[in-house]
Amino acid sequence: MTKADLVERVYDNVGFSKKEATEVVETVFDTMKEVLSRGEKIKLSGFGNFVVREKAARKGRNPQTNETIMISSRRVLTFKPSQVLKSALNDAIDVE
Repeated sequence: MTKADLVERVYDNVGFSKKEATEVVETVFDTMKEVLSRGEKIKLSGFGNFVVREKAARKGRNPQTNETIMISSRRVLTFKPSQVLKSALNDAIDVE
């Protein structure tokens, strides 16, 4: 599913114009990016949690040359699905 598909779903299901649906979807994603960039967690009830984690610098290895390198510290985004979402996914598999 793409962002355009989400806009289309909002347009179809909510009754907004295409322009309004696009603005809603863009605003949601912009807000999520802003919150996550501040290092805050996003909890979507019945869906899951988006969490920014700090990874420390560590030693790594270039697999082509076997050279030891330092991998810099960085922030990574993780997603943990809720039990409701996990159940919905597993129920969908059982139906097929």
